[in-house]
This record gives sequence, C-alpha cells and structure tokens, in this order.
Amino acid sequence: MGQNEDQKHGHVAAVVGLQWGDEGKGKLVDLLAGKYGAVVRYNGGANAGHSVVVGGERYSLHLVPSGILSPSCHAIIGNGVVVDPLRLLEEIKTLNDRGVSTSRLVISNRAHVVMPYHKAEDAAREELLSAATDAHSSDTTKKIVSAIGTTKRGIGPAYADKIHRSTAIRIGDLTRPDLLQTKFEMVCKLKNAVLGAMIGEGFEPFDAQTLTNEMVECGKQLAPMIKDTAYLLDDLRNEGQPILFEGANATMLDVDHGTYPFVTSSNSSALGIGAGSGVPPQCVSQIIGVVKAYSTRVGGGPMPTELHDSIGDSIRDRGREFGTTTGRPRRVGWLDVVAVKYSAMISGATELCITLLDVLAGEPELKIATGYRIDGKETNRFVPDGYVLDRAEPVYETMPGFSQDITMARTFEELPPEAQAYIQKIESFVGVPVGMISVGPDREQTILRDAVLAAT
Repeated sequence: MGQNEDQKHGHVAAVVGLQWGDEGKGKLVDLLAGKYGAVVRYNGGANAGHSVVVGGERYSLHLVPSGILSPSCHAIIGNGVVVDPLRLLEEIKTLNDRGVSTSRLVISNRAHVVMPYHKAEDAAREELLSAATDAHSSDTTKKIVSAIGTTKRGIGPAYADKIHRSTAIRIGDLTRPDLLQTKFEMVCKLKNAVLGAMIGEGFEPFDAQTLTNEMVECGKQLAPMIKDTAYLLDDLRNEGQPILFEGANATMLDVDHGTYPFVTSSNSSALGIGAGSGVPPQCVSQIIGVVKAYSTRVGGGPMPTELHDSIGDSIRDRGREFGTTTGRPRRVGWLDVVAVKYSAMISGATELCITLLDVLAGEPELKIATGYRIDGKETNRFVPDGYVLDRAEPVYETMPGFSQDITMARTFEELPPEAQAYIQKIESFVGVPVGMISVGPDREQTILRDAVLAAT
C-alpha cells in the first residue's frame, strides 16, 4: 500500500509470534497500543495467554486483547476467535476489579462460541488418543503418534463445529433465546450420543434447558459489546484510525503451515488476519514478528533444539517458562533460526522483535540452530511436517555468551558485544531487520533500533 493510501485509511500493523507461542507478544502489543485506535484479536481462544507487566503489575489475558490496558484504544475480538463466554465474563470481572475499564471491548457477532460440551470432547479425545497410543504403538512411535497436547479448553471441537455449521453457536446467537433453545435441543441429542460413547460410564448428559438458561444470561451481559466488527474496522480505517492486529498462538502452530498435526486449530500466522477479521490482507503494511531469544514449546510435537539438561532447566527457571493458561512447564531449547526464517516467510514479517534476551545472561556459550540433519542429509530449510521434523538433528553454530545484567540497557550500544553479535546473527540468517529487543518484562525495558516504528 502506498504511503498516501496508508495515511488516508489509517496505518494497519500486526504483531505475530514466529515460534511456538509464548514469545512475549502481549508486552509488545501493550507497548504499541497507545499509538492505535484499535487492537484486534483474529484467531484462537482462551488457549492463548498473554502476560503484560505495567508498573510492576502483571496482567494475564486470555480472550481480551492486550490493548485493553490502553484506555484510548478499542479492544476488538474478531470473528476468527472462538469465545468461551463464561471465561470471558470472568476475565472482564477480574480486569474491572483491578481498576481496568472494559468499556471499549467489542466482540464480533460472528465469533463462534466454545460450549461446555466442547471442553468435554477435547478432554475425552486427548485421553482416548493417549490410551490408544499406549496400547498399540512402540516406544519409537509413541511420541509422534499420540495426543496433540491441547489445553483442553474446547478450542478444536469449537472450530470443528464451525465447519460442521449445523451444530455451531455464534456470539450473536446468545441474544436470541428462542433460537438457542431450538439449537441446544438438537445439539444435545447429538453431543450426548457421541460423548456418551466416548466417555462411557460416569458421563453426565448435557441438558438443553440448562445450557439455554446459562447462555441467555451470558448474552444479556455481553449484548452491549456485540457488534459487526468487520464494518466497525472498516469505519475505523476510513476515519484514519490506525489498527493493530494481535496474533494468538504463533506461526509454527498454524493449522496449515505449522508442525502439523501438532498445531492449534486456527490460522495463527499473519495469513489468518483477513479471514479472522474481515480486513483485506493487502491493508496490512507492517508485520512485526516476535521471536524469543531461545526456543520454547508447550504440549506435544517435535522441537529439534530441545534441551534435556541443566542448561534447559536454568533457562526455564530464569525465564519463568510456565504456561500463562495452564501453568505447565514449557519445553526449552536453543534458538532455531531455521524455523524462524520459515515463519518470517509465511507471515511476511517486515521486522523482528527479539524478546527475553536478558534470560540468556550468564550462559558461557550460546548455540543457534542454522540447519538440520535428516536421515543423513543436511538442509537449511524448515520441514513443516511433524513426523519428518521429529527425525531432525540440529546443526549448531556456537557463539560466546555474556554474563552482564542487561535489564537496564536502553540502546543497542549498551548491550555487551556478545549480545550484539547474537542479535546480528539472527538478523543476518533470517534476512529481516531486528527493530526491537526486550530486556525485561516491563514496558520500559525495550530497546528500539533504527526508528523501525516510525510508520506507526
């Protein structure tokens, strides 16, 4: 988009994770949100967890966009998100109790609803997959033919119902009691039959009237926030308001382009923006790819650089690598720039933000995976196939580490030479400039380079 056109309609940017999630997107969105008229979530659900620290106060956000902490900004949940209304209302109450206004929170009337039976199905599927794998797979295949390792928040089953159509409930439906009653009577017959067979003894059938009463009450509380967000975003653009998209999960978990089948259930790369919001992709002129200075992953699936030693434990402890949503310890490994370069290509990253660089302080040497060895052959291309990637051995380049505390650094030049070289190596291999470096959890602990944010 040309500069005049961009200015006419309002700048549109996106913050997208380029690894397996938990890169620190929430902090970056919060840092930028004050420059934007709206921050928009376009994919995922309550399985996402964004932690933001403001003035020493930590906020954990799951469905509400991180822009909610900027009082002048619309926080918009787009149509591509699947919404657990009970969880959303809890999150709204928690924010209000802490003095955060949610008056500018908007929810798409076309976003799909996560229901209690979706959570039951999610948990039952994981349990059945694990049991089937234990019974029929060898030790060699168990880790690649197994349960996906979901958060059991009902995300996958809700997206499946979206595709099935007849069994789906949308946010706009919560304001239509008669429609809900009719749909739940049909859906409960189907879900109870399926879940009864899956779970067996002990399964408690879902009651259509109970679900109707519960969801109608949710609809009453959420009604003032429910709008056609596609038109809202178009109106904001036409008013010249800048818009920032906030990706949930990350590119390596994209259902089409990630480490399938060990992925999430939505397009979590920048490619999901158009379908998940109604804003055409050509309108997005800036895509900031967020990269943790090392690798982490939650749940199942291959991770070539994973560490199973004291170094991995040390990085996990210093980085507080425990899930915002689940509390599960994250798997930790060296930085994999093969994966990052691929993700930057898929999401069209125009610049990188490197986070948690301070966590690496104290390591005598740092390793970066610049290639893989698969079945005896070396490649510097990523393999987005979970089964093949599981056989990949990382080819490392080793660099000197740094021992200095860098949390007070505010310019690139204030970083130790070894830390500067580490950033420059990432930049060179990925082929995308590093515009921001996070050296701590707070807003102020951010280094901006080369005026890359001038467009905002």
